[in-house]
Amino acid sequence: MLLCGGLGTRLKEETEYKPKPMVEIGGRPIIWHIMKHYASYGVNKFVLCLGYRGDVIKDYFYNYEIRNNDFTLTLGKGELKNHNQHSEAGWEITFAETGANSMTGSRIKQVEKYIDEDIFMLTYGDGVSSVDINKLLAFHKSHGKIGTVTGVLPPSRFGELISNNNLVESFNEKPQVHSGGMINGGFFVFNKKFFDYLSPNENCILERQPLEDLTKDKELFTYKHEGFWQCMDTYRDFEYLNGLWRDGKAEWKVW
Repeated sequence: MLLCGGLGTRLKEETEYKPKPMVEIGGRPIIWHIMKHYASYGVNKFVLCLGYRGDVIKDYFYNYEIRNNDFTLTLGKGELKNHNQHSEAGWEITFAETGANSMTGSRIKQVEKYIDEDIFMLTYGDGVSSVDINKLLAFHKSHGKIGTVTGVLPPSRFGELISNNNLVESFNEKPQVHSGGMINGGFFVFNKKFFDYLSPNENCILERQPLEDLTKDKELFTYKHEGFWQCMDTYRDFEYLNGLWRDGKAEWKVW
């Protein structure tokens, strides 16, 4: 399940005419990168919770075949013949309109009807990571609780400069903070019981009462991921992620 409905107001340069998950890294929407990550671990069934400019996401995938294949079109007959097969063949994508103003918890609750297995995974549509999906899922199954949230080390807002006698020995533009304090990395695993903690009311925010109540009930565990993680909140993040892709340093590219 991918949350794709936010406005992305802090990335206005890119999101004025398209939703945040459609902001591109290396010529592909960030949502594509997230889905490729999951698919590399054998997860290829997706539910997209749409909101702001959901039509852009629908159009992108509806026309995916002609965007990514050589094809022959016979005019007048409407016949279309693809000449090659892309690696995303077999992805099953459900597009669910969950309201332009709905908060995260409401969006999740509204798509409950599309979840037909006891365990489902949930991810925000604006961040990439090298998290091992198989290990995350195995960890969730091992503790037997309702929910698992991936804890990540946040990248520093400022570059790290290490020097010795005024000679720079190390420079790292976005080092991770190693103080031990982790943040919500947005890669969740839940049992269907979690839907009982949610409301379809558009003001239901996943990160507030639902997760707070789950914590009070001692039903939420943390899976610690110390590898790469980066969200795309600002234009600086956009440039940083595109720079990593361009330079062949995209650690989230596990496919």
